[in-house]
This record gives sequence, C-alpha cells and structure tokens, in this order.
Amino acid sequence: MRIGLLTDGGYPYTTGESRLWCDRLVRGLARHEFDIFALSRSREQEERGLIELPPHVRRVRTAPLWAAPEHHHAGRGRTARGYGRRERREFAAHFGHLATALCTEGTDTPGAADGFAEGLYGLAGLAREHGGLGGELRSEAAVRILEAACRAPGANRAVRAARVPDHLAFAGLLERALRPLSLDWYGDDALGAADLSHATSGGSAALPGLLAKRFCGVPLLVTEYGVQLRAQYLASGRLASPVRALQAGFQRRLAAEVYARAELVTPGNTHARRWQERCGADRAKLRTVYPGMSADRFHAVGEGAYGGDPHTLVWVGRIEPAKDLVALLHAFAEVRRADPEARLRLVSVPAEGGEDAGYLAHCRALAAQLFPDEAAGAHAVGDNPVSFEELGGPEAPDLADAYAAGAVVVLSSVVEGFPLSLVEAMFCGRATVSTDTGAVVEVIGGTGLVVPPRNPRALADACLSLLHDPERRARLGAAARARALELFTVEQNIAAFRGIYLELMSHNPVHRESAGRADAPRPFAHPAEAHVPGRWAAPTAARVPNTTGPTPSWAGGPLAVLMRERLDRRERLDRRERLDRRERLDRRDRLDPRDRLDIAEEGAGA
Repeated sequence: MRIGLLTDGGYPYTTGESRLWCDRLVRGLARHEFDIFALSRSREQEERGLIELPPHVRRVRTAPLWAAPEHHHAGRGRTARGYGRRERREFAAHFGHLATALCTEGTDTPGAADGFAEGLYGLAGLAREHGGLGGELRSEAAVRILEAACRAPGANRAVRAARVPDHLAFAGLLERALRPLSLDWYGDDALGAADLSHATSGGSAALPGLLAKRFCGVPLLVTEYGVQLRAQYLASGRLASPVRALQAGFQRRLAAEVYARAELVTPGNTHARRWQERCGADRAKLRTVYPGMSADRFHAVGEGAYGGDPHTLVWVGRIEPAKDLVALLHAFAEVRRADPEARLRLVSVPAEGGEDAGYLAHCRALAAQLFPDEAAGAHAVGDNPVSFEELGGPEAPDLADAYAAGAVVVLSSVVEGFPLSLVEAMFCGRATVSTDTGAVVEVIGGTGLVVPPRNPRALADACLSLLHDPERRARLGAAARARALELFTVEQNIAAFRGIYLELMSHNPVHRESAGRADAPRPFAHPAEAHVPGRWAAPTAARVPNTTGPTPSWAGGPLAVLMRERLDRRERLDRRERLDRRERLDRRDRLDPRDRLDIAEEGAGA
C-alpha cells in the first residue's frame, strides 16, 4: 500500500525529534510505498539537507513553517491575484467561526467544536479554490474579527484583556500554524493518491491529514510519542497572558478535531494517553504503541561484559531546568556523606541555546561549591567527585560507554515525557533510581526504584540502598533488561504498525483510480495461508477446469478436496430424493380416483 507520512520538524531532515523512529519505521516496512510530506522548522534544518532515503520512498515534499508568508499556489483555475470582494466575505465568515470557537471558554461548550471545524474546513476550501491565506490571516479585517470574538459574550476571561498588540501577535502565530491549509498537497498527485495518511505527531503535522481525509477520503492515523498540546503549553510560557490563552484555545480545539477525525490514535505511553482522553479522544480509538529503540549497541553492556564501578552513579541526558540537576547535586551531597567513595558522572549532549548553557554553568558552580576539590595529601592534586562530560568526548565516546561506567543510573526530572535514557539504561541491565513523573512508572514497571520529584533526601536514600546492595542491583538490572527487550525494541514497534496499517486498510476501501481497473492488484485478494510453504498445500486430486478466472493455489489443498467431495455427495442425495418423489407423484396420478380413495383409507386405518 501507499503511505503518506506526515512529519513536522524532523524526518527526513538530518536534525529533529522524530527522525530516528520514522527512519526505522520506513526501512522496516519495505513492502509498502511511502510519500513523505515534511514541515521544516528553521533555515538551518533545511540547509543541513535530508538523510539518505530507501528506494521505496517515492517522493518527498517539504514546506517551511519558519519563513515569512509567501504567495502560495493560486488555487484551481485562478491566477495569483488577491482575493476579490466575494472571497473576502467568505473568508470573514469562516474566520469568524474559527475565532469564536477559540475564544469560547471551556472545551465542552455546545457548538464550539462544530464552529471550529466549520471555520477550519471553510478556510481550507477557500485556499484550495482561490489561493493561499497568508495575507488575509494577517490583514486588518482578520484582526478586527479576532478583536470582536475576544469581546463577545461567553469569551474566556483571559482573552477579554487582549489588546491590539496581542491580537497582532496571535494573528502571526495563527498564520504559521494554518500555513498547511495553503499547500498544494491535496490533489490526486499528492496526498490524494495515498491509501493511508500517517501523522507522526499532532498539531500542524496532522493538519494535512485532516484535509486529505476531508477532500480525498484518505483515512488518518495519528501517532503521538510526545503530546503536542502539552509541548505547546510549555513553549508558550513567555507569551503574554491573552496570547497564551488564545494559543492554548487553538491548540486544544485542533487536538480535539484531530482525535475525532482520526481512524486510530496511537499514543506512546499511558501518560500521553491520559492527555488525549482529556482532550476528547475516544477510548475505542486509542491503542498504545511503545516507541522502538535499537538494543544492539547495548548488547555487550547488557550481557555483563562491563560491570561498571560499584560506587558510581550515572546521569545521561540534556542539561536543562526540567531535569532538575540542582536536586540531584544536593541528593549526591547526602550520598557522599554516607559513602565517601561515591562518584557522580553527568553525561550530556552539547548544550543548545543560551538558556541551556546558562543552566549548565549554574550546575557547575553549585557542584564546585558543594564538593570542593579533595586531595589525599598536601602534595596531591585535588579531585572533584562530580564530573561533567559531553557525549562523544574521551570519557564517554558513546552511550554504551556512558552507562557502562556506573552501577546505578539516576533520573531526577520534574517534567518528563517518555524517558528514553531509562530505556537505554534498562537495555544495559542497569538498576535505576528515578522520579515519579511522566511515563517513568509505566516504563520501569517495578524493575527500579521511584521517588517523588523535588525530594533530594528520598533520592539519596534510594541511591544508597542500591549502592550498598550489589545482589539487589543485579536482580533489578536483569529484570529491567528483560522488560526492555520485550516492550521497547524496534522489532515490536514495526510489527505493531504493520498490523495497524493492514487493519485500517481492511476497513477502508481503496480509493485510488487504478483500483477500478481490471488488471489492478486487489488488497487481500489471497488469504494468508496461500503463502505458507509445506506439503499440505500440494493438490491431492484433479481439479475441475476453471473458466471464470485464475484459481488461487490454496483451492486445491486437501481441505478444499474434502469440502468438494462432501458437497458432491450431498448433491447426489438431494437429486435421488427429488427423483423418488417425482416417481411417486407420477404413479399416483395414473391411478383411478376410486383407487386413490382406497389407498388413502388404508393409509388412515394403518
């Protein structure tokens, strides 16, 4: 089948969040064709180019969400001139429905969801017929409509305080978010030719899937390993309060529409599933599919080739405030008092952005204050028990070396989605101590210790209990590795999506034009047992010539022969009974009427 893979800021670019699992998915399903429709997030991402794609990727189409608004396609049968009076009236009506739904307080307000859908698809249809929406969404008319919706009765209290700068700021954000509506991806030569649209996240990535279903009837599958709505909430923290409320209203309505129109939604964990249910997703449509990770590079460490230092704690991840390394350093101070030989290795990816670099400098200063360099004698060089290392450096060339350096892996986050570092530690057979946040408890599943977040004393006690009990460490590490190999491998992820693709296609007709031709391949034309080798599949009796068309190979097996013989026997018995009945009736008709009466009386007396 042909899959339209929808991505946002990741695959097939060399940078991005979803590029790894998407690449494994595409390469693992080599029997399907893939068309990739990607939204890029920055100029740097586009300049770095695309990764090498497998041959069954037929085409790649990209669109930037970071650039200034451009004049997109002019619509079907129309030049690239601006909107006329009639088109502006249509735009005002559709945008009014959309703005009213965004400003309405509460997700369960009657008619708000229908108003959002009416406005969204109305704008999409307008862009499809008459060209892009970029200029209209930033126009004075759009700002006035937005201002009126913010002041209308029933509007959210936060958006009522919006002023003109807030309206202008949100209009710019909304134009970027709705830019997929103006793309020329929804014809028979693009998403309309796909058998299934698979959005790798919610939000803007799912918008093309919504329109492909609306205009072309293509079924939509949505996968969320990190909830897009939650990410938008966290990213909008620096915006003004009215702009943040408007942005949250748009993302909330969009998420509800995506979940309502999708054939199936596959969250990556129970934490994401709870977010989706709160946004209105039907539980019958939700199916958890854990992300697949490569376990091969951790095989040597997991099988016990590297035992690690029994006094060393290891932390691996990106240094940012959400990881709460401050609490980890204070917890390690407690560990150090009870175990003077303990060490802490912090292995991080290179810092990106001023905020991450500033937080790293703050953590280094705190470590130097809590743990002054210690020396064994007056002439020895002091050593700090806390080391900050970068992944790829001489101390930690790769992830396997980082996890192999210690006996216990620690996670101290206060905000976490799916903890990839914990899964990697489980592949390595390491005991873990982590905070109860996000999907941590679901991933650990009883194979590690979990403590409340922002509690350095509890974190220190858990670390000491494992450092002082090597048998418990080994037992938990072995159980963690077994759990990770069962649930979080690439193979299980690919197998899950292979089954989901076939299931969705079995419930949705193929709408491609070639499906109507007599020589076109038909999905599910041959049952699965036709491809199973073995002696049982060989024919055991002569076949009846078939003049209506080719006979599948499974039709000549022993089961088919037995069924044919049974039907033939039943047909012969039925034919004999019909002949006997006809002979009795004929003999009775030839008798004299008085003889018939005597025969009837004799039968009654008997």
